[in-house]
Amino acid sequence: MTVPQSAGKRSGARNSKIGNVHLKWAFSEAAVLFLKDNPAAKAWHERLVGRYGKSKALSIMAQKLGRTVYFMLKRKEPFDPRKFFQEE
Repeated sequence: MTVPQSAGKRSGARNSKIGNVHLKWAFSEAAVLFLKDNPAAKAWHERLVGRYGKSKALSIMAQKLGRTVYFMLKRKEPFDPRKFFQEE
């Protein structure tokens, strides 16, 4: 396999195995359950679907849930839906 190079320097790292696949799966499942009975989440998801498509929209939700859980645990705070749904 050849290594991509430009001007003698390595380029194009793929980052194909970055992150924990088990956490990615868990937060993907959490995103699906989060949509189940949450009208605000459904509305946000529909906006994302219009912009990115269905699968990418779900991935974006899963990533945001993961970041939210991380900061909830770090700061020892409960979930705040107003903070979650405010535009970034």
